[in-house]
Amino acid sequence: HRRHRMTEALHEDAGLAARRMHELVTARAAHWRRTRRVTGLLLALWLATTFGTVFFAREMAGLTIFGWPLSFYLAAQGASLVYLAVIAIYAVVMRRADRDFEQRQREIA
Repeated sequence: HRRHRMTEALHEDAGLAARRMHELVTARAAHWRRTRRVTGLLLALWLATTFGTVFFAREMAGLTIFGWPLSFYLAAQGASLVYLAVIAIYAVVMRRADRDFEQRQREIA
């Protein structure tokens, strides 16, 4: 009878371990989806900024800011500021995502 209880306890422990492993795998998959989505959106913004600045340079050349053509200003300053913003947004969003994932890992374990 005692042996039967030990076997049941082992099966329950194995079931619990399997559920925890499944939750961990699910949490990792969700974290990776979030990482890919954020990275893809920010890379699209980066590409749009680079492409837009070059592609529309002629149309923007007629507009001036402080005596400089708008296209020059965007290429020299505006695009760089967008790139810095992309990096900052990525750092903040991924820090939060990593913190959430680490918290979820602690809850599962």
